[in-house]
Amino acid sequence: MAVDVKQIGERVVQESSLISRIRTEIHKVIVGQEILIDRLLLALLCNNHVLIEGVPGLAKTLTVTTLAKMLQASFSRIQFTPDLLPADVVGTLIYNPKTGEFATQKGPIFANIVLADEINRAPAKVQSALLEAMQEHQVTMGGINYKLDDPFLVLATQNPIEQEGTYPLPEAQVDRFMLKLKITYPSKIEEHAILKKMARSAPKMEVEPIVTPEDIRRMRGLADEIFMDEKIEEYIVNLVEATRNPSAYDLDIDQHIRYGASPRATIFLAMAAKANAFIEGRGYVTPQDVKTIAMDVLRHRVVITYEAEAEELTSEDIIEKILRTVDVP
Repeated sequence: MAVDVKQIGERVVQESSLISRIRTEIHKVIVGQEILIDRLLLALLCNNHVLIEGVPGLAKTLTVTTLAKMLQASFSRIQFTPDLLPADVVGTLIYNPKTGEFATQKGPIFANIVLADEINRAPAKVQSALLEAMQEHQVTMGGINYKLDDPFLVLATQNPIEQEGTYPLPEAQVDRFMLKLKITYPSKIEEHAILKKMARSAPKMEVEPIVTPEDIRRMRGLADEIFMDEKIEEYIVNLVEATRNPSAYDLDIDQHIRYGASPRATIFLAMAAKANAFIEGRGYVTPQDVKTIAMDVLRHRVVITYEAEAEELTSEDIIEKILRTVDVP
């Protein structure tokens, strides 16, 4: 097994040069936001979706569009508004009176990367239109299934739910996002750099398209091969189980958790840990890979109780307690 891990590690090191080029290219436009960039790259490697939350003006949309420009792949942006209809997202059938037949008009969901901008400003029926596409990678119209492109990622941005004109996302949809990221304000030094770069009428925001869908599929296949020891697999299962049955791990937080993480959390945590090892240039997963990505995988899957809210606890507080308590292999 050691020989296989070594071979995988050598291949990962070779591919890591492309990851470095992607980072360099993105930073031609984006200042800071290292975690956001790494998590978007991780989502590419896992072919999965990301929900990005933050107040307006933190370059959420700009980061996603910059990443899309680097990919030699199709990209579409959907601006979610209260009057948006499901057909505006997935498409519809249009009747042709001359032929007496219906023609399919595909919506913006038919792209490799879909930016769902301010997704929580549309009502639930529109948000639910994304469910089949995100999970099955297909859309059904008129009884016919239409396969979506590969890779297919929904990178959604949302405003904090306290803001006016926002709707909370349905739990079934939130669970389909592999990661939920919370973006904060830049540091003082980063903000000064942003001022120098962006405070002009036409800031330079050009990047080179250096990644193809074939590159993504190749790296994705290699990330799947990264070695994960059975002890780390058990550690992942224990972390997720601790969100459902915390007393079994000597955690006195049962009264703070309404719903624990779903089995999707276990799957996504394993996939994300492998992808994180890939980004770090390793052919094997360490416990630190799991801990690094655990908060982003779990924060939107642990639903807290009213008692927790009354004590001003958040799902992040619960997850931090679990990470501190569950034994690390």
